Amino acid sequence: MTDDNYEHFEAVVVGAGPGGAAAAAVLAEHDVETLVVERGVDAGSKNVSGGLLFAEEAAPYTLNGLFDGFRDAATERPVTESYMHNVAGERVHTIDLEGVHTEGVEWCDSVLRREMDSWLAERVHEKARETGGGLLTEVHANGLLRENGEIVGVTFDELDPIRADVVVAADGVNSELARDAGLTDWADAEDYFQGVKAVVEMPEGAIEERFGVPAGEGASHLFAGDLFDGVRGGGFLYTNEDTLSIGTVFHLDSLAAERAEPQELLDGLLTHPLLAQWLGDDYRELEYSAKLVPDSKKMAHPSPHRGRLLLVGDAAGQMQAQGPIIKGMNHAVSAGGLAAEAFVDARARSSDGVGDLYERKLREEGVMDDLRPTRYRASRAVAENGAVAGLTDAVADSFLGRAGVRALGDRVESLFNSQFLLGMIPDTRTSYVTIPRVLGEELGDPVEGESSVEPPDLADRIGGLTYDTDVGNPHIEVLDDSYAASGTAVTACPVSAEDFGGGCYRSETVRRNGDEERVVSLDTQPCVECGTCAVVADTHWEHPRGGKGVEFEQG
Repeated sequence: MTDDNYEHFEAVVVGAGPGGAAAAAVLAEHDVETLVVERGVDAGSKNVSGGLLFAEEAAPYTLNGLFDGFRDAATERPVTESYMHNVAGERVHTIDLEGVHTEGVEWCDSVLRREMDSWLAERVHEKARETGGGLLTEVHANGLLRENGEIVGVTFDELDPIRADVVVAADGVNSELARDAGLTDWADAEDYFQGVKAVVEMPEGAIEERFGVPAGEGASHLFAGDLFDGVRGGGFLYTNEDTLSIGTVFHLDSLAAERAEPQELLDGLLTHPLLAQWLGDDYRELEYSAKLVPDSKKMAHPSPHRGRLLLVGDAAGQMQAQGPIIKGMNHAVSAGGLAAEAFVDARARSSDGVGDLYERKLREEGVMDDLRPTRYRASRAVAENGAVAGLTDAVADSFLGRAGVRALGDRVESLFNSQFLLGMIPDTRTSYVTIPRVLGEELGDPVEGESSVEPPDLADRIGGLTYDTDVGNPHIEVLDDSYAASGTAVTACPVSAEDFGGGCYRSETVRRNGDEERVVSLDTQPCVECGTCAVVADTHWEHPRGGKGVEFEQG
């Protein structure tokens, strides 16, 4: 078969998450023949988020604006309260984040990705069918189709290549299409966060009773300080309709450097006495999951396009994490809508400059400044310099620094509620560990009571997940199995641990050429497809084929 005989669509959208759904909806509304492909057995079965979905007043696109009835049918609870807990042992200083949580925000809902994305996918399929396209699940887009060096479509594991006038890559942080185009790679652990999450069942009426929220409303609680063994990052708790999403998000370079084990850090949060008031004595974990998260301050691509290829969402590094501000899905929606809009506009002008038009729209709509604040870029070189960061940390923990904290007192809350200041926060130990700990020690109150939570062990967490293992087709290969090259994966992988033999990565001592050598072995069956090992180990990594691998029920 020649290239001329390949099936053709005006647009191919890869990935049926929020960004892909937004792109497909806008394309279909403008009568663009659109094919959407999703590698999971169902949209959302491969997706994990914390997750809060924000709809900002200035956003060019929101999901409720694109899909009638979205909030009533596909989200969990409107989150109307938000708090930051600065933890120092069993002393906690709590800050109300209402100002920063609501500023410029039309609404904020908690979501679970399996339910939300599946609902969106049904509507996307209906819209796309009207223009001659539709949605295909269990299809893995593995690369780009080229002709004379130019991108002209997409290649798949399960289908013949498909030609397209535009390709929207909404295939996540580990996007094969972005990497094939040379627009991203896994070069630096400091560019990523790793998120690990447990979805916890709650008895009927317990959320309103335990969190003190009105019926049908919810709350967000964030955690920082000394309960994470010095790893840069923090924890979160979001109320869903009848469950809680509880997790941790850490800078991957810090997690790797400290040789910390993600599931142990999550357990440290779950068992802290502060959470006893919410978790009670009836803890039941429904699902354990993990993902990599791009740090948009470093990874949001300023030119997320190449030829006919447009990147949106995590594939373009569009995840905003600045202090307690964690926003990603809303930016993916805006980018997806703007990518579609750029193609429609370029087609109307008979122009080939769809990528440049998309890039300009991202800038003009303010998306890029949210993702890569100018003030952060200006301050980073100084604030994150090793010597300066060390001095800042020492001052924050000194008598002088503590006196300053005591003098500020209640005024600390206004600093945490400043969008401007949060956009300048450096990614250092001082911000994530030292200052929250000092706030807890100097301004905090002791936590009463103790936790009775007994989290499942790692074997039970893995055993509770659904897998369709692709026997004979492992999607990860260790290229250098020496512990020096790939041993970090043993601790950083969220389904592995040094003293656990049932995960993806295991360390062992073998004899080679008469000498003992510590090496790493791999079993891809328990993999949750987060991509951590692609960054911290020497591997060849790709997604499993369509419909294979892990399937999340909650997400």
